[in-house]
Amino acid sequence: MSDSAFTDEQRAGVYRAIGERRDMRHFSGGEVAPALLVRLLEAAHQAPSVGLMQPWRFLRISRPELRNAIAALVEEERVLTAAALGERGEAFMKLKVEGIHDCAELLVVALIEGREAHVFGRRTLPEMDLASAACAIQNLWLAARAEGLGMGWVSLFDPQQLADLLQMPVGAKPIAVLCLGPVVEFYPEPMLALEAWAQPRPLSELLFDNYWDQPS
Repeated sequence: MSDSAFTDEQRAGVYRAIGERRDMRHFSGGEVAPALLVRLLEAAHQAPSVGLMQPWRFLRISRPELRNAIAALVEEERVLTAAALGERGEAFMKLKVEGIHDCAELLVVALIEGREAHVFGRRTLPEMDLASAACAIQNLWLAARAEGLGMGWVSLFDPQQLADLLQMPVGAKPIAVLCLGPVVEFYPEPMLALEAWAQPRPLSELLFDNYWDQPS
């Protein structure tokens, strides 16, 4: 084993955070201490990014009227999503898809404007800016789980409407509304699995050798 490897206990903690991370929708109010919030955001900011472009921006929503306005945008998109789902729309409307009013902290993650100027690693894959920001969100998610806090990623909103609401510059794009805070308990399985909406597939079905659809 490499001398750089973590101890058994440290490795167990990393894998536990990964295995017990959940997309949380149920929060118990409370607060996130300022020093802890900074620590979590620093963890997010240490994420890898293509060309070291660090395309993420974090907006902490502290004004109640903005929280309410964001919740209204999410509700509007929830209704439109239900309509787009057709026969599954009624079942979808019964799902709890956000905890905006209940979470201790509300964050919006956005991609910067002027991303087209960053060519390194993006000439053929411009979406790597989004992939980089997703890595930052995952860092935040895992760090929050390790700290005993829940987090939920809400993507039900119109990006331009949210950008306008938060006075983002032209070209910036919000990609996530993050609900963060204490929870009574973490779901034992993904919530959508518990609600029988969908079931996760095993790795064995998603791992190929050399060529597409060649089982490993």
